[in-house]
Amino acid sequence: MQDVMDMAELKMQDAIDAYKAKLQEMKTGKANPAILNQVKVNYYGSNSPIKQVASVSTPDAQTLMIKPFDKSILGELEKAIQLSGLGLSPQNDGTVLRIFFPPLTTDAKKILSKEVKKSAEEIKIGIRNVRREMNEEFKKMEKDGDISEDDLKRELEKSQKATDKYIQILDEMAKNKENSILKI
Repeated sequence: MQDVMDMAELKMQDAIDAYKAKLQEMKTGKANPAILNQVKVNYYGSNSPIKQVASVSTPDAQTLMIKPFDKSILGELEKAIQLSGLGLSPQNDGTVLRIFFPPLTTDAKKILSKEVKKSAEEIKIGIRNVRREMNEEFKKMEKDGDISEDDLKRELEKSQKATDKYIQILDEMAKNKENSILKI
């Protein structure tokens, strides 16, 4: 029973971690180096993450500065960012790349806020599916005679408490992100 519960909580935590990563990569009108986490650059024949070939900093709230460790890949870095599908346009001054993030309009903030809520709802569905799978496993154990009816009831309650805990964490993350978007 404990193995089933541990595995389910691990899956729920993975869902929370995935949501956290998604929130970090959202374009919010504020410079955030995490937005480039998924971008790979061709560096001597291999695709490498930007953070392995350059330093990424935020000199101010609206600007990302990317300084390659090897200046010969500046053009490759620029091309990788442009082709990433993130809608970013780096400016190349021959030494570093700069990406400017204009402030969000009120409409853009509302759209982004809705996207945060939508993503949270998708993760909640995943967490509830984990709970359903866990409950089915417990019911199967009870049916097979491995646990008693009282044990089943206790495990179903634990399952619900774990689900509630992770959904509350998710709700808090979504609320915090929405507040930060609307304050920008």
